[in-house]
Amino acid sequence: MAALLQFWGTSSQGQIKVGDKIPVFSLQDQNGKTFDVSTVLGKQPLVIYFYPKDETSVCTKEACSFRDSYKDFQHYGAMVIGISSDNVASHRSFATHHNLPFTLLSDPKNEVRKLFGVPKTFVIPGRVTYVVDKNGIVVHEFNSLRDGEKHVTESLEALKKM
Repeated sequence: MAALLQFWGTSSQGQIKVGDKIPVFSLQDQNGKTFDVSTVLGKQPLVIYFYPKDETSVCTKEACSFRDSYKDFQHYGAMVIGISSDNVASHRSFATHHNLPFTLLSDPKNEVRKLFGVPKTFVIPGRVTYVVDKNGIVVHEFNSLRDGEKHVTESLEALKKM
């Protein structure tokens, strides 16, 4: 039964929620450099978005929407971070192809995805965005597999309220 639940989807039990402190993690970015989230905590708000796969339709729309609104995120002093299981080379290609000005992190073993408790839909990795204040506390969480662009508008609204 548990294997069946893992296949069809995970419950949101254990998922990071509003009011929770994010876990400390480090992953390789699209340039092959190690990014350690603890180096930015205490300095600026973060928008951390988990997405299924580089160069897929909704993921590309989502990333390009973050790109097109990047100046707005900078206005709020927020760092945008995209995380998927794609490898560094895939992220580098994706970022170059779409002129993405923000950090993409490679989580090939889904370790950080699991730390955050990001649920799956069937076998598809979830699409969840967390807006985190500069102290590492989640102030907003948005979960929508289909509406990638709404992750951007939701994030900007949350930053505006901070």
